[in-house]
Amino acid sequence: MKILHTESSCGWGGQEIRVLAEAEGLARRGHDLVLAAPPESRIFAEAGKRGLPARALPIARKSFAGWRALGTLLGSDPMDAVNTHSSTDSWLVALACLGLTNAPAVVRTRHISAPIPKNLLTRWLYRRATDRIVTTGESLRVQVIEQTGTDPMHVTSVPTGIDLTRFRPGGRAAARERLGLPAEAFLVGIVATLRSWKGHLYLLDALAQIPDPRVKIVVVGTGPMEENIRRKAEQDGLAARVIMAGHHDDVVPWLQGFDVFALPSYANEGVPQAVMQAMACGLAVVTTGVGAIGEVAREGVTARVVPPRDAAALAAAILHLRDDPAERSRLGDAAAEEARARFSSEIMLDRMEAVFHSAMREAHGAPG
Repeated sequence: MKILHTESSCGWGGQEIRVLAEAEGLARRGHDLVLAAPPESRIFAEAGKRGLPARALPIARKSFAGWRALGTLLGSDPMDAVNTHSSTDSWLVALACLGLTNAPAVVRTRHISAPIPKNLLTRWLYRRATDRIVTTGESLRVQVIEQTGTDPMHVTSVPTGIDLTRFRPGGRAAARERLGLPAEAFLVGIVATLRSWKGHLYLLDALAQIPDPRVKIVVVGTGPMEENIRRKAEQDGLAARVIMAGHHDDVVPWLQGFDVFALPSYANEGVPQAVMQAMACGLAVVTTGVGAIGEVAREGVTARVVPPRDAAALAAAILHLRDDPAERSRLGDAAAEEARARFSSEIMLDRMEAVFHSAMREAHGAPG
């Protein structure tokens, strides 16, 4: 198959990482993959570093220039399928395809659980202009069906796959020595873009309720909330217990160095890759049930799940895991087993291939 991925986002996080990982995986399977993205976007630069063909198009905003650029690309270099990933590029692709005599199949991947606008144009986009919709979790699939009226047969949940050859349990002491992390501390780690809804500030509020100075927070990532997090840590007298690690392309050793992984998100989530990566590394996870997180992080089975925006419950869960090493180990082992059974990259790629073939059959009778 010849597949074009479009991504209008200029940000960087799990969504953009999935787009690249999926494209790389399908390219390894022999498919012809191309990415279209704004020239100023991080994903465009990262595609070049990974050797993925990328076209710089003015699609960061809905505009005549973006619509024309996509129409020209699809008219001059026909694709079997286009996989859109954000609202802006989904609209631009839908409009560009209206002017094509042999339009590609259109697959829309919806990565987050933000509300979907309820109007006729949005219903047209989901129900008529798109051949298949992919969500990153089953609860997001239900949301799309209920809020847009799309045929359930046209909506498929395909959680993001994890490279289980990289994300696996490792030696905690060796990881801490390599990274310069305190050997004797109880480290609660969070790996996420520093955005408000990831819940970093609630994690700091939870830390303030834990008097044990051995308990420290390790924040891996960068983003717009970085100064707010630093300021709050200083104001609350927690600066010595909060390690701001910054961005790291390879987060595996950080995960292997943590005692517990926490992601207290309160909005906009699908199934965060960081949760699945932490589980694959055999970590006990403390998180919320926002979006589709609860589909992988199950209370008392593979994780401790607390209400969103509840620092007291978050602190209690962290203390419980600190004080019960056997429970911590049990949850981590169960999480790793769950990851091996459900989260592999190959499972994701198998499912996406099936979605593309199905969309192509419906759009223009391609063999599949």
